[in-house]
Amino acid sequence: MREYIHNITASIKSILIGMRITLRYQFARTITVQYPDVAPVLQPRYRGFHWYEIEKCIACDQCAKACPVDCIYIEKTGPRKVDKESGLAKGGAMTRYAIDYSKCMFCSLCVPPCPTDCIHMGNLHDMSGYDRNSMIVEFTELAKQGLQTPQPLWMTQDKLPEWAQQRRQHWLDSAAPKRGVMLEAMEESKQPEKPKPAAKPAAKAAADAAPAADEPAKE
Repeated sequence: MREYIHNITASIKSILIGMRITLRYQFARTITVQYPDVAPVLQPRYRGFHWYEIEKCIACDQCAKACPVDCIYIEKTGPRKVDKESGLAKGGAMTRYAIDYSKCMFCSLCVPPCPTDCIHMGNLHDMSGYDRNSMIVEFTELAKQGLQTPQPLWMTQDKLPEWAQQRRQHWLDSAAPKRGVMLEAMEESKQPEKPKPAAKPAAKAAADAAPAADEPAKE
């Protein structure tokens, strides 16, 4: 009987908590954001269109394997490894890194598995196209243009709101210093060699090779 009453009170309590949140928003003042003249408000953990650093990508397919809708496509000419000195990936050329945004759920499951932290959720909130093919973003083609994130059609115009100009300029300024290494990532390069084990000092090597003094001589 006690458990029965406890379940009823817990159900009523959870309903009241939910209704309190609903009523708080129901009687709140409605605010209309004058988009696109005014920038939309994005939360700190907003999951927008991806930001991709091709120069760090080793094409390990971890992001593609984690994707629940199989919308990430990766192609390379050979294995790639990170050079510890420069922090850049070397080896085979990146020939394709593409995301089909007509399928993407923006779940961010592709970001945590990345071992080199080269794929991020960006702050781009809007992208439209005239057909489905235009929703497939080829990030390797963007890298050739010195870009790390796609730009919507309306943002390519000359006359833009001030906030849109600042955001587009921020994208360009962030990618500009990496333009050279981005282009190098699409060309084959020599993989970093594995460090050779340090040689033992001559005295220590001789001591290891000599038999111990207390060991009996073998006949």
